[in-house]
Order: sequence, then C-alpha cells, then structure tokens
Amino acid sequence: MGVPTRTAYSATKAGIIGMARTWALELAQHGITVNVVAPGPVQTDNFWGIIEKGSAREAELAKRIPVGCLGTVRDISNAFLYFCDPENGFVTGQTLYVCGGGSVGTLAL
Repeated sequence: MGVPTRTAYSATKAGIIGMARTWALELAQHGITVNVVAPGPVQTDNFWGIIEKGSAREAELAKRIPVGCLGTVRDISNAFLYFCDPENGFVTGQTLYVCGGGSVGTLAL
C-alpha cells in the first residue's frame, strides 16, 4: 500500500511480492512454496520509534484499522507458521496481508 514519503519502502515491498511470485513458479517443481507475509502496523520497537507509545497518534491509528487495534508480533508469527506447515503445501505465490483490514483502505502513519 502506498504511503506518502515512503517510496523506497513501497518499492521494496512490491519487489519482494514480485520476486516471490516468480520464485513460486520456478521452485514449485522442486516442492518448494514461496509466499509473502505483509504486516500492517505492529507493536515493535521499530513501530514505537515512529509512533510514541500511548500517544494520541497511536490511538488514532488504531481507530482507523478496521479491527480497532494494532497488530502484535504473535499475529505476524502465526501467519508465518501457517506457511511453514507442510500441510499447507498447495499455497504458493501468495501475499497474506496481516493488517487488521488496513490494506483494504489507506493508513498513513
């Protein structure tokens, strides 16, 4: 999702998604799946370096996320665990947005 002033970040994410789709096609014959997890705002040290913990800006951002809260590291790790499970080997070349519905609209940090 595009956000003003984040050209490099947006380009990098788009590149990763494109590479994963290509690798999914190239590696499927070897039994290797390739997928992407695209997190929304997640409570990490990096996030708190941008948004002050407990600030009005944090509360406003959480209100704009459809599920009404910021993500956690556990939310993201659960998505990775799904892709790592051998039972899910029919899924490849996909991007899973773990964002509380934020990717449906725009969320400017």
